[in-house]
Amino acid sequence: MGDLLKILGFIFMGDVIHQMLTATQYVAPLMANFNPSYSLNSTIKYFDNGTVFVVQWDQVYLEGKEDRGCFVFQAALHIDGRIVFGYKEIPMSVLEISSTQHPVKAGLSDAFMVGNSSPDAPGHQRRAIYEYHRVELDTSKITSASAVEFVPLPNLG
Repeated sequence: MGDLLKILGFIFMGDVIHQMLTATQYVAPLMANFNPSYSLNSTIKYFDNGTVFVVQWDQVYLEGKEDRGCFVFQAALHIDGRIVFGYKEIPMSVLEISSTQHPVKAGLSDAFMVGNSSPDAPGHQRRAIYEYHRVELDTSKITSASAVEFVPLPNLG
């Protein structure tokens, strides 16, 4: 999980790492092609006190756009289901970030994986990923000193 936090700017919540995880299973305050090796000051910090788990991307730079400045943002996952994205420093419009090398997105997505036996290869499992929910943020609204809070719907069960 450390490399996913450090490099790509999102939290992976699944139990099986697969090629489609950046498209289907993430908590992403700002997923982009960050270059953590650009500066010794770039850090990824996390904190868990039992009621909130916080990950902060601190002074991270975009690959190939290091001259635009550093990004500072965080995701807080609360025990009551709330998720808060906080943006302290966003030095450029997120709409200007290229998605050529890596997807650029902010939001939440979840999916599940099902293994089915393959008629083409008896004894082998074929995995299918089913995305069942996605919330995408309007990235034009992500600016310095802004925040977004996701509040879960009440449980009616």
